[in-house]
Amino acid sequence: MPYMYLILAIALELVATTLLKYSEGFSKLPYTLGCIVSYMTCFFFLSKAIQHIDLSVAYATWCGLGIVATTIISIFVFKSQLNFMSFVGVFFVVFGVVILNLYGTAH
Repeated sequence: MPYMYLILAIALELVATTLLKYSEGFSKLPYTLGCIVSYMTCFFFLSKAIQHIDLSVAYATWCGLGIVATTIISIFVFKSQLNFMSFVGVFFVVFGVVILNLYGTAH
């Protein structure tokens, strides 16, 4: 169940970040309210996840997968252009999250 909470936290963070873009600097109220509620709910689920997953692993996974997924959303929804080095950076984020999840905690 802790990883389900983490997945929900990541998904809600993606919703919130996308709504943040649509809010245009918090000038559009519906998007602003959706963003705030999504971030609050996201942090609730993240707090539930870190009750059972080491903070370092949970937070790195939340951030790393959020970065990768936000990059994908940015490319397909907002038509952002990434160069080769941007893709290299995203690869290293994924690589780091995998390494941390496999070897980051002392058992």
